[in-house]
Amino acid sequence: MNNKDIKKDDILKLAKEKDVKFIRLWFADITGQMKGFTITTDELKHALEDGMGFDGSSIKGFARIDESDMVAMPDPSTFTVLPYRPKEKAVAGMLCDILNPDRTPYEGDSRYILKKELDKIGKKGYTFYAGPELEFFIFKNEKTTEILDEGGYFDITTLDAGNEVRRETILTLEEMGIDVEYSHHEVAPSQHEIDLRYKDGMMMADIVMVYRMVLKEIAQIKGLYATFMPKPIYGVNGSGMHTHQSIFKGEKNLFFDAGDKYHLSAEGKHYIAGIMKHAREITLVCNQWVNSYKRLVVGYEAPVYICWARRNRSAMLRVPMYQPGKEKATRVEFRSPDPACNPYLAFACMLAAGMKGIDNKYPLAEPLERDVYHLTAGEMKELGVECLPGSLIEAIEVAEKSSLLQEVLGEHIFGNLIAAKKIEWDEYRKRVHEYELTAYLPIL
Repeated sequence: MNNKDIKKDDILKLAKEKDVKFIRLWFADITGQMKGFTITTDELKHALEDGMGFDGSSIKGFARIDESDMVAMPDPSTFTVLPYRPKEKAVAGMLCDILNPDRTPYEGDSRYILKKELDKIGKKGYTFYAGPELEFFIFKNEKTTEILDEGGYFDITTLDAGNEVRRETILTLEEMGIDVEYSHHEVAPSQHEIDLRYKDGMMMADIVMVYRMVLKEIAQIKGLYATFMPKPIYGVNGSGMHTHQSIFKGEKNLFFDAGDKYHLSAEGKHYIAGIMKHAREITLVCNQWVNSYKRLVVGYEAPVYICWARRNRSAMLRVPMYQPGKEKATRVEFRSPDPACNPYLAFACMLAAGMKGIDNKYPLAEPLERDVYHLTAGEMKELGVECLPGSLIEAIEVAEKSSLLQEVLGEHIFGNLIAAKKIEWDEYRKRVHEYELTAYLPIL
């Protein structure tokens, strides 16, 4: 997967060699859910040359009924055979760009949104790299949060079914050409993490989409359920997607400066300041579900306060300590996003916020090497530390006023995302939840 040099003719040849019969054409809706349809190899040549038409109006928030004709144009560089499907009459997949019938990019395609941001920095000779750490839970099925183990952080648990899912997912991803850096059991019971080796922004967003799908499908084959829901269990840690990011100019890491006390260049500091300044605005994209805000609370390692540090893991942004000779590893870790986001939109917003900092030379405060969870309101005010939005509706209200989000997402996705999230909030607030019944029914 993600072989940029591969050509359309190579795909046809590879499909024949691997005995591929079915090809899934994948794309993301505006919330980052994987969508798609399947064609046979008889249609592959046509699909690669002209794309495949489909009805976009049937996908929520994608297209109006009067502009429903869409074209899915496969990206040959994303071609991959699915190793866990039968070897005979095999199944492959490709991610697609979504086009209008006149072959112009469709503004509701989130892959196009990221492509635009990457093109902007590409004109300056920059390349954006991302390395996300996706946490997830494995449960017995999708209707229960019944755990499979009582393991904790880095625990070597017995050979339970959850570990087997993790192992098989890693082997599958590597067979598909996706580099896994490492994996381990996470803090909460039945919670795991697989970290992906950093790639350029578009390649990594594609990989996140495929990785989430592969994990879920392998868990399903094992009779289990894998979820990237940010906070499925009350009282334990939720699942985050800490995203390590850096910008290179050629072979040079733009964020590194050997002479700085933090080994951070001016551009690196401005980039951090940009994400901090716009963090509240982009939270709706990086944490887009009602449930996302059950994770962003004090006490469970998820960042709540907008600050940066080097050692302090309660900070929203962290710059891992510099190791001599590892200049290329200098990076910024953004800790608030969760793994249920749309990776194309999330990466686009992170990059745009950081670049605003560089372009406008935003100043950066000193790192806050204190446990920010225990700061008083007075200390927070004195230090100028703000909070991330505490609920979906607060994130919506902040996002609605954001010129950055409107600029990055474009009118179509911005409007549809806000509308969809308002509906989600209304549905949530109208429901009576278990907490209310437990706390109020016996006394009111």
